[in-house]
Amino acid sequence: MGIAADIVIIIVAGLFGGLIAQFFRQPLILGYILAGILVGPYTGGITVSGIHDIELLAEIGVALLLFALGLEFSLKDLKPVRLIALIGTPIQIVLCMALGYGAGIIAGWDPIPALWFGAFISLSSTMVILKTLEGQGWLGTLSSKVMIGMLIVQDLAVVPMLIIMPKLGLADAGYMDLVWAAIKAGLFLAGMMVLGTRIMPLILRRVAGWNSRELFMLACSGIGLGIGYGTYLLGLSFAFGAFVAGMVLSESDYGHQALSDIIPLRDLFGLLFFASMGMLLDPRFVYENIGTIAALAGGVFLLKGIVFALLGRGFGYGNVVPLAMGLSMFQAGELSFLLARVGVDSGSLPQDQYSLFLAVGIVGMIATPPLSAMTAPLYTLRRKYMPAPVLQSVNIPHDGLEKHVVIIGGGRVGRYVADILSRLSFPFVVIETNSRRFDTCREKGFPCVYGDAAHETVLEAANVHSACLLLITIPSITDASIVVKLARSAKPDINIAARVAGEEQMNELARLGVRQTIQPEFEAGLELTRQALLHLGLPIGEIQRFSDNVRHERYATLIEEHPEYLTLSQIGSAAAGLDLSWIAVRGDSELTGHSLGELMLRSTMCVTVIGVLRDGALQANLGADFCFRDGDIAGVLGSAEATDRFALMAQPVTE
Repeated sequence: MGIAADIVIIIVAGLFGGLIAQFFRQPLILGYILAGILVGPYTGGITVSGIHDIELLAEIGVALLLFALGLEFSLKDLKPVRLIALIGTPIQIVLCMALGYGAGIIAGWDPIPALWFGAFISLSSTMVILKTLEGQGWLGTLSSKVMIGMLIVQDLAVVPMLIIMPKLGLADAGYMDLVWAAIKAGLFLAGMMVLGTRIMPLILRRVAGWNSRELFMLACSGIGLGIGYGTYLLGLSFAFGAFVAGMVLSESDYGHQALSDIIPLRDLFGLLFFASMGMLLDPRFVYENIGTIAALAGGVFLLKGIVFALLGRGFGYGNVVPLAMGLSMFQAGELSFLLARVGVDSGSLPQDQYSLFLAVGIVGMIATPPLSAMTAPLYTLRRKYMPAPVLQSVNIPHDGLEKHVVIIGGGRVGRYVADILSRLSFPFVVIETNSRRFDTCREKGFPCVYGDAAHETVLEAANVHSACLLLITIPSITDASIVVKLARSAKPDINIAARVAGEEQMNELARLGVRQTIQPEFEAGLELTRQALLHLGLPIGEIQRFSDNVRHERYATLIEEHPEYLTLSQIGSAAAGLDLSWIAVRGDSELTGHSLGELMLRSTMCVTVIGVLRDGALQANLGADFCFRDGDIAGVLGSAEATDRFALMAQPVTE
């Protein structure tokens, strides 16, 4: 079967490797690399015969990977952290390249491989970091936003690296070659702006108009790979062209659909790419050089973590942010492997060094989850020896706060709660550590304290010892746990309600005695289910009973402590099941000329007419003698089924 058999072997091995990685809660790419090692030429058993052919197919995976990266790219993601992302990330890359170069020289390498090593460690793993942050409940925090912003710029930095680095490995490559490559890249970008804004949207609009998803997927793939091949013919990187094509398409109306269609194809060819990297790794070489690998990994990860922590501090981020950056972004990334592979293909990176790079990268990915999990305990330990933060408070009443609500977090959820409490004249105070959100709360006139609620002094400034309720709206389970412990220490009987992102966070807070937890995704999913059941025609009563039962199961503890919560939920469900509809009375209908007393709509149809719009004037408080006329528009309150029956009665009998 030739190459077909090799592809089958890789896919099956990749499946088992992915299952193993998933079982140990590791990124899938580690499983794919393991699969490549097992079916590679350095191990016994089933072996891929046409490794070179697989490597050629893997180039498609690289192009699709960067094409999808371009489709996902958005400048909006960089806006909240634009300074550290756009300025700090290039500084970090240069510093890490210098560290890697120095480590390579100390190890006795030639300058060019040492420079490749610097480029290799300058990038971090988007996939591993996102998976780690999600598992720890840190997504949505300021720390995660800073890291994601820097990761986006790192991914963009791969593009010029792919152009410049291979040129450095050529003996006859001079500065003019690099300048000429930069000129060609600039001309290509200018041409792509015209092509991407004028021609490609027209092509995709025409293809989308044919309503063929298969053809649309082929069109997107053809654009990405075709433009990539065009840059290859120009002497530039195949992957560079694919990335630019994706970036241009991301601004069109079809960017999201193109991304959703291309992802399965990208993942399949991505498997070939990561497996082909594993085929180049010799386990015997790793075993023989385990000491060198450990020394390189330990030294590089420590220094790289310090670089990230110092940059975070240097750009004005305090509290846990620098520590989280240092313990989460020290590893090499997926695109680092791509970069190293280009170095091998260009002949400027020897196979032995490549094996060391790959081993260091894998060690970093494996070490990321446990080291990142140390952020919370190390942050807690550091707080014991750090001076109390400088506090700023605004709009606090002169006579202080008593029996008030303390809201942790001034984000969208916290501000929404504060706005409602403000309208109802309930006393409250907001604690926020983000300066922009603090300014927003101050502009709204909310009583607020600037500081990290994970510090005891900040909670004291909010008078938590005299509060009646603590509302935790921040998504980080680490910070939430610290706040709960400090609040319980200040006032053991304080009521606490918290926002959680899933069952794990709910259970974690339950162990700390917090029984009142709200999961936004659960509430949204339950409401979508209720709407779906309404449209499917299920009776209102049955839908209401289903919703009440599901909510009762989810919030069983909360309902036991506060039975009125179930009553509020039932009232809300019942009110949502009633529709206020405006229905026109036409011609000789069953309503025309008949009074409300004659029709007895409440008893016969379970609807109530709350008003009628007649000749442009609204008539309310209708009596039993009110008669319908042709052209009346009746405001009817009732269930969807009942209002549908009323609408049929309002139609002319002759129709």
